[in-house]
Amino acid sequence: MVDTVDQATRSRIMGRVRGKNTSPEMLVRRLLHHAGYRYRLHRKGLPGTPDLVFPGRKKVIFVHGCFWHRHEGCALARLPKSRPEFWIPKLEGNRLRDRANEVKLCELGWDAMTVWECELRDQAALLDRLRRFLEFGSRG
Repeated sequence: MVDTVDQATRSRIMGRVRGKNTSPEMLVRRLLHHAGYRYRLHRKGLPGTPDLVFPGRKKVIFVHGCFWHRHEGCALARLPKSRPEFWIPKLEGNRLRDRANEVKLCELGWDAMTVWECELRDQAALLDRLRRFLEFGSRG
């Protein structure tokens, strides 16, 4: 299948994709804030600049888009049909970088959790998982 727009237009569209304050991240932030949790945002001194940081608990949460971070087994993580020579290394690099950042955080004594975009569909289950992680350390 060929892309429906020219390369310049596609580049402009993809360039507008945000890395911070995304809709999924904002939803997770609202859920946690409403549940009484307080956090810091995008702490640059930590590997991977986590989306939400809980310094007193030494816990961090990453909110990942299934496409950009290659959520294994997820329908939202399908590869584009155009320019696979670009996309496969790009997206695989994101996945490998994420894993390396988690290892570094663990070595520094931090516990990390990833919330996937597709998990936002069931907010009650997500909030339960977030609470278990923050209170007991279980990534659920």
